[in-house]
Amino acid sequence: MTAPNPMFGSVEGSFSTPPPPVSQKLFVVAGIVITVYGLDEILQSSARETACLWLLHPRLQTQECMAPLAAACLGDWNRREEKKSIGLVAVTFDQRNHGTREVDTLANEAWRSGNQRHAQDMFSIYHGTATDTSLLMTYLSSYLFPSSDREIGLNLVLGVSLGGHAAWQCLFHDPRVSAAIIVIGCPDYFSLMSDRARLSKLPSWTDSSPMGTQFLGSPEFPAGLVKAVEMHDPAAMLLGRPDHPVRQLNEGFPSAVEQATLLPLMRRSLQGKRILNLSGAADKLVPYECGKGFIECLKGAVAPASWFSGGFYLKDLQFDGVGHQMSPVMVDQTIQFIADTLQQTVNAVPTAPKI
Repeated sequence: MTAPNPMFGSVEGSFSTPPPPVSQKLFVVAGIVITVYGLDEILQSSARETACLWLLHPRLQTQECMAPLAAACLGDWNRREEKKSIGLVAVTFDQRNHGTREVDTLANEAWRSGNQRHAQDMFSIYHGTATDTSLLMTYLSSYLFPSSDREIGLNLVLGVSLGGHAAWQCLFHDPRVSAAIIVIGCPDYFSLMSDRARLSKLPSWTDSSPMGTQFLGSPEFPAGLVKAVEMHDPAAMLLGRPDHPVRQLNEGFPSAVEQATLLPLMRRSLQGKRILNLSGAADKLVPYECGKGFIECLKGAVAPASWFSGGFYLKDLQFDGVGHQMSPVMVDQTIQFIADTLQQTVNAVPTAPKI
């Protein structure tokens, strides 16, 4: 099935002229074909540090669709004076069962397209992508800098749609990820798939009373998948299943008992990190409402006099009239967020003493 590309026209609409070209090199790391953007520019620079921007593509697309965004992000940073202190490369690769890695076309489809295992397939694919990102993160420096004269000290993850779902997992599970840009992605798989089950009128949704109460644990969302989601999904980790009391938070502030459970996880997963969450207010495929409860919980955690003292940055933006796409204004916000994140790193690096 051919689906609209959420990336179509996103970068082109942000610039009056195309971004300057950047170098591209292919590597095979752990059996995965990756494209590295901007490596030649790094090797020719005097930058003391290197940052990597991991670009995770949407469902039914391939890594090639992220090339314009890579050029835009690197082009913006490379024109800044701060590039002399920290260089930036970008990496793309095909998500599992996509592009060069596709083994089953139906596994990428939804219930309405005849895939009865849609819930299992989608979660396992993007969980696999998050796992692959961490695996590649471990080995990338050894491929890019075999002389060991440089290393990657900062990792940012940017995901769109399916890639956005994976980016949330990267942020929560890998301490090396300092920042994440989530574009039309969702942190709450239980909520997202419950909404799709309702819209698809699955028997496990419509035949239960009240409707939907038997969906989790049904053949469309088996118990084994429920356990996997509870282990790896950000919202499930923090808020539990849809019927868990903590999901009924009062303006994002949990009780003292709930805080005791949440604080260690929040510190481990979010402390010191930066998040940019970009959503289309008219998105029907991944509605903002599906992740709203989780986002409100995070907003409550970073509010003044918050119950969470660990500290992280969250910017959450919705765009009126934007559906399931990365709009040009989202590209602008993304580029600025990346620049701000790298700038903070530059400011934190001690300069050599003047003699």
